Amino acid sequence: MDELIKSFYANRDPQRAVGMAAYMKNQFSFLGISRPDRSLLQKDFIKRVRRQGEVDWQDVYRLWDLPEREFQYLALDYLVALKDSLQPEDIYHLQTLILMKSWWDTVDKLAAIPVGSICLQHPEVVQNCLLPWADSDNIWLARTAILYQLKFKSSTDTEVLSSIIEKNTNSKEFFINKAIGWALREYSKTDREWVREFVNTHTLAPLSIREASKYL
Repeated sequence: MDELIKSFYANRDPQRAVGMAAYMKNQFSFLGISRPDRSLLQKDFIKRVRRQGEVDWQDVYRLWDLPEREFQYLALDYLVALKDSLQPEDIYHLQTLILMKSWWDTVDKLAAIPVGSICLQHPEVVQNCLLPWADSDNIWLARTAILYQLKFKSSTDTEVLSSIIEKNTNSKEFFINKAIGWALREYSKTDREWVREFVNTHTLAPLSIREASKYL
């Protein structure tokens, strides 16, 4: 891990970092490493992680605590590589990450892959955590609840999807209404008629309707 962190710093590009930070509303510092370059730098590390087969949360938190955003992206790739090894109790670690340095770039990937993977393998986590998150005043927990089934396709639990969206239809928050539309749009690729019926029978924000209707 130490050597990989050093290699990230050695490959920083201050000029590119300015543009990357601006794209994220200057909320985070960046090293200026492009995604393809980052993938090359971390390739061997991710291979070792897959062979390891178990999440070292100390390493994850170490990366999350570093100031430059690329290290949070590295932590995300680490978790994605080990998504099938995640256990129900790991949802609380993921909740901590969702609430730290929160923005769509990390939250959406956490929602769709690590959180989604745990929920697909351990449905009790949905009842214990995701449904309560849907009622949360924290927009990032609520957004995660809306998006965790994003990659489920035919495995989507439409009752849960409906319930979570219905808890948030009165929201004025951009990131919530965008997530509602995105979740419905993705599921419309699997069941267009279900989404059309849902949109027609619920009062949704114009943004949610626009996003949801893209493939209808």
